[in-house]
Amino acid sequence: MTRVVFLAGLGRSGTTLLERALAELPGIEALGEVNHLWHRSVVEDELCGCGEAFSHCPYWQAVGNKAFGGWGKVDVAAVETAQGRAMRLRQIPALAYGKASLAPAAALIADHHRQVYDAASAVAGASVLVDSSKHPALAYILRQEPGIDLRVVHVVRDSRGVAYSWTKEIERPEGRSSDSERWMARYSPAASAFLWLAHNSSTAMLRRFDTPVMLVRYESFVRDPRQSLTAIAQFAGLELNANAFDFVEGSAIRLRPAHTASGNPLRFASGRLQIRPDEAWRSQLPLSDRLLVSALPYPQLARYGYARRRRSRG
Repeated sequence: MTRVVFLAGLGRSGTTLLERALAELPGIEALGEVNHLWHRSVVEDELCGCGEAFSHCPYWQAVGNKAFGGWGKVDVAAVETAQGRAMRLRQIPALAYGKASLAPAAALIADHHRQVYDAASAVAGASVLVDSSKHPALAYILRQEPGIDLRVVHVVRDSRGVAYSWTKEIERPEGRSSDSERWMARYSPAASAFLWLAHNSSTAMLRRFDTPVMLVRYESFVRDPRQSLTAIAQFAGLELNANAFDFVEGSAIRLRPAHTASGNPLRFASGRLQIRPDEAWRSQLPLSDRLLVSALPYPQLARYGYARRRRSRG
């Protein structure tokens, strides 16, 4: 049974940075966003995190050969159809309670991910894999696959920081010529607030279905990377000595190239990387937007320590 640390939450919450740091620990292999592997990597042949095109990356070609006898034998259209059917926020209640109509699509997705995980673990010689797909619906699908030891790390960031990040224009290194492929997606503050609430609430509910879930705040991780990484390693069942964390140098980490499929441009970073909390939203996000993205998800913000609860009067 392959052990998988699934990074869940909403995009722009620091999952790529966390994944890259986890990949430096012995016994861990980071895969990137496996839910996007089928189209972006197999079909579009986008770059692996190592800098090679997916079709020329020795690691991913070895994984494809071991898992499927070659990526060309994967029915990508069938996988994408299943994703369109089951991997939706609105389908999470049905996935949680095993609605029969979603079972075929969920089983197809889970089986393909399991085969990738098994092969990736064998090729890398890793006991733990990291999948930064984030989408909570996928976590609900994978938790039911008996061949996967799923452990969810719920990464949460202040909704105001997330909202500001979603408004920024970020160019995709793998982007094609058209604008829709050149730039990463953007959301309005209102849309990101609703998504923040939906993704984080859905992820938190996994605990009710006996799925191991560990909460990691982005702000805590960037403030003390070593402490967060140590806690996650223990959650993943890894027994590591103190030397395993030598790549953490105070507020900086040393990164080697990683074979990550899809994700934000940080997956291509290597060398010494200074970790700083990104709090540009405090000065760059308009006050009206800050109030909006604070009010809509307020109960959850308070639960995660991002807003003080008002004292009751009486």
